[in-house]
Amino acid sequence: MKEIISESMQALKEATGFSGTALAGNKEEVLAAFSGGYANRSEGSLNRADTRFGIASGSKLFTAAAICQLVEKGQLSFDSKLRDCLPLEFKNFDQEITIHHLLTHTSGIPDYFDEETMDNFEDLWTDYPMYRVRRPKDFLPLFAEKKMKHETGRVFHYNNGGYIVLGLVVEHVSGLAFSDYVEQFIFAKANMKDSGYFEADALPERTAAGYIDHEDGSWKTNVFSLPAKGGPDGGAYVTAPDMMKFWESLMTFELLSEKTTSMLLQPHVHVTNDIYYGYGLRMKLRQQDVEKYILMGYDPGVNFRSVYYPKEKRSIVVCSNKSGGAFEIISGIEKEII
Repeated sequence: MKEIISESMQALKEATGFSGTALAGNKEEVLAAFSGGYANRSEGSLNRADTRFGIASGSKLFTAAAICQLVEKGQLSFDSKLRDCLPLEFKNFDQEITIHHLLTHTSGIPDYFDEETMDNFEDLWTDYPMYRVRRPKDFLPLFAEKKMKHETGRVFHYNNGGYIVLGLVVEHVSGLAFSDYVEQFIFAKANMKDSGYFEADALPERTAAGYIDHEDGSWKTNVFSLPAKGGPDGGAYVTAPDMMKFWESLMTFELLSEKTTSMLLQPHVHVTNDIYYGYGLRMKLRQQDVEKYILMGYDPGVNFRSVYYPKEKRSIVVCSNKSGGAFEIISGIEKEII
């Protein structure tokens, strides 16, 4: 893909030391397209348009879409009780938790990584090795026995554990491994040929390593900082063009019917100020209308931002293989093209 970058964006790219790939536009036109930094610092290989990046929690929308597909098939409903969807006993969980509660982060269940109280994601793996975490059920020892954090349905509290549970529901209802389901029924349908849930010790070609930079100028990769394989709460790998294909497929009802897509995209719960949460994504409202849909993901060595503007029918995707930079780049692009 030909690089398209303005002088101001070039200056911002250099000023931030951006390492990743940015893409903006739609199927008919590309308004910005550029990459920077190294996919592999040790080998000196550069990030490119077709480089695969981890997107952390940006993957939650894939999980929500998977659940919505199963609802369309009549295999469960948004009002289905969790206790009726899984042959697992969560003895400390409220019996009234529904699929809707889990999708909107209002279930009140405990989390394995509470972003309000925990600062360092790497601390999770001190006593529970990350190389053992390769399937959704592998996360359960980290939170399944804990007590409820909030009353069900009372407040929005961002919750990774809730999406792990949703992934277990996808597996139980579909009979497929979670990653297999998403790759078959979402990535394949959206023609996202370069995307997938890859294991950290078996990454395919053109996959960027995630880098954690230290103040003294040294660095390390994030291979020992994240689960060995991502899951329902985050950790898929995509290319920027594939992510643009996902937005296009979602918004043209190729993945879900118009009715179900509308349910996914509704502002179900208030987050803060003019930000609301639907199923698997945030949205910014302006006078009751959605100005833009928002995806974001952060892990050590991973920074991801993507937005979709429904009025303009434009998407912006910024994937970074460092712990920061995506917000600055996407904000700069928004100022130029929206």
